[in-house]
Amino acid sequence: MTAILETRLEYAIPRKLTNQLLHLAQLSPNAEICGLVGGKNGMPVRCYPVDNVAEHPKQRFLLDAGQQISALAAMRKHGEDLFAIYHSHPKAPAEPSWHDINEAAYPDALYLIISLDTKGVLEMRGFKINRQTAEEVVLTLLENESI
Repeated sequence: MTAILETRLEYAIPRKLTNQLLHLAQLSPNAEICGLVGGKNGMPVRCYPVDNVAEHPKQRFLLDAGQQISALAAMRKHGEDLFAIYHSHPKAPAEPSWHDINEAAYPDALYLIISLDTKGVLEMRGFKINRQTAEEVVLTLLENESI
């Protein structure tokens, strides 16, 4: 059994980027969407959607390897680092599944999970996942988008 720990880490996410991620999830109500978020100076700045090539995309996500490499190259070109990996849960809460925790390969990245399994209000939560342990972080909306 995996554990979700509570922590006091806090991450500010620009409202424009948050809206983009939520919109991408809404466009795919029956399959998980996924991608990367590039950041500069510890702040998220750009979304890089990547195709989900999982065998069962309704319940799992697997980033297309070629698109993931291209997204990481584009980040370097823009002077960005990998800030987050995002995906959606169309029919599950915004918390990491057993597969999400066991397959997490970037301990320095934030994992953003968007749930469509709500009553009219989308939910996005953030987690740091390392050594098969997920720690929830506090996400705050950043109104001022200048970096």
